[in-house]
Amino acid sequence: MLSKSNRYVKEANLIGGQWVAADSGQTFEVNNPASGQIIGTVPFCSKAETRRAIEAASAAFESFKNTTANERAGILRRMHDVMMDNQDALAELLTLEMGKPLAEAKGEIGIGAQYLLWFAEEARRVYGDLVPSPWGDRRIMVRKEPVGVIAAITPWNFPSSMLARKIGPAIAAGCTSVIKPAEQTPYSGLAWGLIADEAGLPEGAMNIITGGASEIGKELCANPQVRKITFTGSTEVGKILMKQAANTVKKVSMELGGNAPFLVFNSADIDKAVEGAIAAKYRNSGQTCVCTNRFYVQSKIYNQFTDRLAEAAENLKVGPGMETGTQQGPLIDDAAIDKVEELVADAIKKGGEVVAGGARHSLGGTFFQPTVIKNAKPKMRFSKEEIFGPVSPVYKFTKEEDAIARANDTIYGLACYFYTQDLGQAFRVMEGLKYGLVGVNEGVITTPEAPFGGMKESGVGTEGGRHGIDEYLDTKYVCIGGLGL
Repeated sequence: MLSKSNRYVKEANLIGGQWVAADSGQTFEVNNPASGQIIGTVPFCSKAETRRAIEAASAAFESFKNTTANERAGILRRMHDVMMDNQDALAELLTLEMGKPLAEAKGEIGIGAQYLLWFAEEARRVYGDLVPSPWGDRRIMVRKEPVGVIAAITPWNFPSSMLARKIGPAIAAGCTSVIKPAEQTPYSGLAWGLIADEAGLPEGAMNIITGGASEIGKELCANPQVRKITFTGSTEVGKILMKQAANTVKKVSMELGGNAPFLVFNSADIDKAVEGAIAAKYRNSGQTCVCTNRFYVQSKIYNQFTDRLAEAAENLKVGPGMETGTQQGPLIDDAAIDKVEELVADAIKKGGEVVAGGARHSLGGTFFQPTVIKNAKPKMRFSKEEIFGPVSPVYKFTKEEDAIARANDTIYGLACYFYTQDLGQAFRVMEGLKYGLVGVNEGVITTPEAPFGGMKESGVGTEGGRHGIDEYLDTKYVCIGGLGL
């Protein structure tokens, strides 16, 4: 159960600075995936409440857009401090509703706070331009202005940091927001309302709605007062939101699905490659959009790498996230573990050899063994489908160009990784891979200082880096005449 002493537990929605229930009084239950126990209930809101949240954000925008960059930067810095001062409480909340190990949850709170600090600094660097005029009696100015009300829809796998990457630049730019957290993990989303209030964000500048994804999503996309949709989630849902947002021609940024390849060449440092593989695959129980989905290993070192990876996977400690030393927690729900089982069965049927794990864990529930499958083949479902679980299919390749071609043979283009100690090969492969994020001899590469975004059907736009704030700004050209020059 949630600790009532944790002051970041909120079981109401935030609209116009007020914590409210659903109009209908309806709620829905939130489960702890490690135990299956109900940890609490939150409001099940729909169209009417969403519309009021949008109206509140729109009203707040009229004054918030006129705040100075220094004022907005100050709010973000204070939000950062609130998060870090209460990192343990926020991490506990996250672990209880999502299941990831407490150490990972603390890391997520930490990087979320770093995003706020980064965009606090970027708020003061939103530069316009003075452009040399072709007319002697006119001057040309280019301004950057906040786009307006933004709608942020976030997933369950990183329920706090995914919001940080959207809230940070929105506040920095002068936008107000309506937030829709995932139904599986609403508490981490609702906690943002308390964080913002403690930091002095004006009432109505942040609104948080929980409930039916379809009803809330449709209103956010259809309402003309919302000028931008930012979404992290599946490609299928992202396409639906893009179609719905098209009717009012909103700006969109979409961080969608992935099918990340991890290439290991003969020259690689195998110790480092295995270490990177464990981090890139089993973090968050394999439930991240940038997790490795397919391992491609060159023939000379194939057996050595696969054996070492299997040994490392078997040594991972599986358990409830709140248990000391846990390295891999449960999957989020029954549907997730059912899919993982289906994919493993498909691989075995098509000639794959399980060399580690391969089944549900003895802990029961939605715990699954860290798994490695040898002799993976292109015909296996892994090759095209996102696993979102702790399973590593290992494919063999001989030639560099074949590895690049097979890595690119997917509709996705979010993240990829490769290991080599050949400098020329590093540049050839890096340039040949069609992905938005490339890790060379590193398995964890996300940082607030760098842009995060995919190619192909993995998304539109970027989050993080100096580019991240541009997604929340409009460009206005101003021609000034009548100067008497």
